[in-house]
This record gives sequence, structure tokens and C-alpha cells, in this order.
Amino acid sequence: MALASSSAPEPAPRIVALIPGYNEGPRIGSVVRAALEHLPVIVVDDGSSDGTAARAREAGATVLEQRPNQGKGAALRMGFRHAIAAGYDAVLTLDADGQHDPTEIPHFLEAWAIEPRPDLVIGRRNFRVMPPMRRLSNELGGRAFSWAVGRPIPDNQSGYRLIGRRVTEATLASDEAGFEFEVEMITTCVRLGGRIAWIPVRTIYAGEPSHIRPLAHLRSFIRVVRKARQDVKEPLG
Repeated sequence: MALASSSAPEPAPRIVALIPGYNEGPRIGSVVRAALEHLPVIVVDDGSSDGTAARAREAGATVLEQRPNQGKGAALRMGFRHAIAAGYDAVLTLDADGQHDPTEIPHFLEAWAIEPRPDLVIGRRNFRVMPPMRRLSNELGGRAFSWAVGRPIPDNQSGYRLIGRRVTEATLASDEAGFEFEVEMITTCVRLGGRIAWIPVRTIYAGEPSHIRPLAHLRSFIRVVRKARQDVKEPLG
């Protein structure tokens, strides 16, 4: 007669979707409802004035409100702190404007479940379907950042990603407020010796005007690349 194992099965990892949003009232509800088909959802309303928080609550999300507007990086860190305190093992981030398809969430969960488990799963966009200038900036930026961190990073600014707890905790000390935070997150994972996995995701444009100021964005990106080159020489503990 075989003896039953005395060890209890490991509990399934707890994962939450995190959606930062600024004045996304018309779109946030549909994104939340679609994401809730797969995961519980936290929305961080980053100082909106158009009812984003109310629409997100109506759709079923847990809503955190950040006042005044402080930027996407600060909003993500607020959500990370809440997720860590609540005991989540990983956070899946996606944008509130509909440019990330929530039906692709299971692909991230599948990639994260593969052993050895990655610390970071990033949705890789297809640059070929982007407008020419955006495609060029992403391709050149990818080459520069890959050089800086010493490994291939085909898409450093995709906000559709699944982040393990080790990386979320390590990013809390950052003071980057905007898109730079997401780029810096990859540097942090590299410094930790973490594993990065990539999955293809749809490249969606909702027809909204871009809020990016090209020259300011370029200056910030160059600064982040230089900082990444310096930081990777000093691994984190």
C-alpha cells in the first residue's frame, strides 16, 4: 500500500492586474471588465478629472487614487505597494487606453508558469505595423538599450508585462515618474540576475493623439540608457 505524501501541494500563485490611468474615463470600464475575466484588477487613478476612478469602480476594480497627477511610474509603484501588502506574487500591468488586449492575459500567465519561472514577462510589439517615426525610434532605442544592459532587449517600452514579486519590490526605491520607470525596471531585473521572457502581443492604436513630446522623450531616454549602462556594472543583492 502506497503511503500518501505528507507534503501539501504548493498554493497557486496569486496574480493581480494593475492598470494605471489618467483621464481614461471613456475607456477604463471596458478594459477593467475584460481584464476581470482573467484576474482581479487594481486601477490607480493618477489625478484624473474625468471620472476615471468612478468608471473603474463601477466596472469592478479596486481603485487607488493618486493626487495630484504624478506620472505613470509613480502610479505603478503605488499599485506595486498595494499588491505586495496584499500578498500577491506577481503583478500584470496593462494600459487603460485599450492599446493592450486583455484577452492576451492567459499568454502571460502561461509564460510565467514555465520553470524556471521568469522574473519578468514582457509583451513584445510588432514594430512593423507602427507609424514610420515610431517604428524607427523603437528600433534604434532597442539597440541602444540592449547595448547598455549587455543583452538583447527587443522592446524596452512595452507596458504590457507580468512582473514577479522580486522585481516589484526592487523597483520601489525608484524615483522615475514617467515612462522611464518601465525602462529602468528592465535594468533592475538584469541587475538582479533575473530571467526575462518575451511573448508577442497585438500592436493596437486606438486613434488617440500621442502625449509624447519627441525631444523631451529622446532626452529622457538617452539619460536612462546612460544610467542603465552604469547600473548594470553594480549588481543588486
